[in-house]
Amino acid sequence: MTTKTVKLRIKRQDSAEKKETQRWETFDVRWQPQMNVISALMEIQRNPRTAENKSVAPVAWECVCLEEVCGACTMVINGKVRQSCTALVDQLAPNGEAITLEPMTKFPLVRDLIVDRSRMFNDLKKVKAWVDLDGSHELGPAPRQSQKNQELAYSLSRCMTCGCCLEACPQINDSSKFIGPATISLVRMYNMNPSGAMHADDRLDALMGEGGVADCGKAQNCVEVCPKEIPLVDSIAAVSGAATKKILFGWLGR
Repeated sequence: MTTKTVKLRIKRQDSAEKKETQRWETFDVRWQPQMNVISALMEIQRNPRTAENKSVAPVAWECVCLEEVCGACTMVINGKVRQSCTALVDQLAPNGEAITLEPMTKFPLVRDLIVDRSRMFNDLKKVKAWVDLDGSHELGPAPRQSQKNQELAYSLSRCMTCGCCLEACPQINDSSKFIGPATISLVRMYNMNPSGAMHADDRLDALMGEGGVADCGKAQNCVEVCPKEIPLVDSIAAVSGAATKKILFGWLGR
């Protein structure tokens, strides 16, 4: 009886500094029911031998939650950026095709399939992506929000800084400082929060300079790849409108 296998073709590089080690390696992994890309990588880790039976170092990748919440396992799978924990082998290769795995290209490479997403977290600091409440004393109930605002805020809060939108965005490149759709969308969420609104001007100021919301090219690739179906284009339009109003009428508040 022939054992069914899954073929993985993985782009590898030993470290960010060693570009000369960039190479493709192919692995045959024993198929299992409901297998995803992460479980296939785990099989390789147990026995890191290529399809040519060559012993190699285990493939390096990153994962945490395994349920599409943390965003850590994002990579380019068969040419499309997505989470590997929800990428099922049977859907990726229904006829036994090779599954191609590559690291994201818009972030600094660490090793193999691992990239450094620090730029996204640093951008959150730039725009004060949090509700700043002073003290630990009892503040009482929070201001009430309409049901409509609650539903919108929930859809925006699902962002997991996975980096899919930045990977797909043509404005994110070596010659651009564009902050990206994810951060802009979170500015919208925090600015519509009754408590977070106290720093709305600071957040808008951070997005009105170089690399801010005006640098968006309106390609709309971000909404096509967002795993949480966040209305990123709507958020960019909303924040852009708020920034325009601040430019035109901000002097009235002085």
